[in-house]
Amino acid sequence: MPHIVIEYYTETDMDRRLVLETALETAAASGVMNRADIKVRLSRSEAILLGDGRSSFMHVTISMLAGRSDEAKLELARAMTEALRATCPCLGAISTDIRDMNPETYKKSLLT
Repeated sequence: MPHIVIEYYTETDMDRRLVLETALETAAASGVMNRADIKVRLSRSEAILLGDGRSSFMHVTISMLAGRSDEAKLELARAMTEALRATCPCLGAISTDIRDMNPETYKKSLLT
């Protein structure tokens, strides 16, 4: 934990490994999470229809345990969006949303 889920659609080639690495490095550099705890997933949408006529997008959802300040979350959202824009300059839209997870109800099981 934290979880970074990147949904995207594009008909052009995209360096998926670079996108994953960019997200991981940006999150780790933010100072609000530990690198070893970060999990990044990339999920391609099968098809899209955007009301504004754009034909490609990327949306990042970052889920973290609650407790970070709004300022820290805003800075992370800005940094993530800017880093991915630099990595994927041709995408029609890139957005980032940060979600707080309730530490009382979030549970996980690790294989040891």
